[in-house]
Amino acid sequence: MSLTDFFQHLINGFSTGCIYALIALGYTMVYGILKFINFAHGEILMMGTYGGFYVYYFLISKNSSPSYMLFSFFIAMVVGAFISAFLGVFIERIAYRPLRRAPRLSPLLTAIGVSIILMNVASLLFGTQPRRFNYPFDNNPFSILGVNITPHQMLIFFVSLCLMFFLKMFVDKTRSGKAMRATSENMDAASLMGINVDFIISLTFAIGSALAAIAGILTALEYKLYPTMGTMAGIKAFIAAVIGGIGNIGGAMLGGILLGVLETLGPVILGIPQGLKDTIAFLLLIVVLLFKPSGILGKKEKTKV
Repeated sequence: MSLTDFFQHLINGFSTGCIYALIALGYTMVYGILKFINFAHGEILMMGTYGGFYVYYFLISKNSSPSYMLFSFFIAMVVGAFISAFLGVFIERIAYRPLRRAPRLSPLLTAIGVSIILMNVASLLFGTQPRRFNYPFDNNPFSILGVNITPHQMLIFFVSLCLMFFLKMFVDKTRSGKAMRATSENMDAASLMGINVDFIISLTFAIGSALAAIAGILTALEYKLYPTMGTMAGIKAFIAAVIGGIGNIGGAMLGGILLGVLETLGPVILGIPQGLKDTIAFLLLIVVLLFKPSGILGKKEKTKV
């Protein structure tokens, strides 16, 4: 493999990894506070993507000029993010909050049930036929030192890195972000200090769900949109969160990008058929769980008994 080919695969992997990272942030934020895996996260992504899809095609039916199509796409991303944020908060309120003090298996099974319900609702409302966003711009690649980069990849890099940066600043610098960190450390103590824990948890679900919807819409430009699209994307993002250190925002970002790069380079370096490249994620998960169960940036938790 030449150096140019290596960087080509690296760029492609980084693009995929940014998508995984955006989705993984929702898993890691919820786990950081509730110590619970929201297995309906992929389906919330899917519903927001469908919402953005229909908004986009409604808007461009009025005007199909290139600038208006690009504007409509960004409006669709925002609307899709709001739809997923609302759905995430709604599901947390009616399905997860009543089980907050229940054994951990109860909300886990509930999340699986919610994911199945959402998939079936989407099949009923939108049908099972795959759909696809049309690019709102000319996606012909341009070359930099022999490496081809598409405008779609540039859009993924820009949107993903900006969102990850602003999320990190929000959590580290703002009052609500500090409240999130306090709630993550000790929910009861945070409540005694005057923090509205219910609001903070709802805010966490809203932010994580919105980021997932944006990732879904960016993905739908390249791949097809269908009711089960969130299943594998959600599993891969969950693996990325575990690899990076679930509960750690920086770990979710690192794990997502690392997984995307390894999935792209693995078939080339190791000679794995493209049809089996999904096994790389699961093999990597097994290796991490065997040798560093807390993840790359995760820390071991000490529990007093």
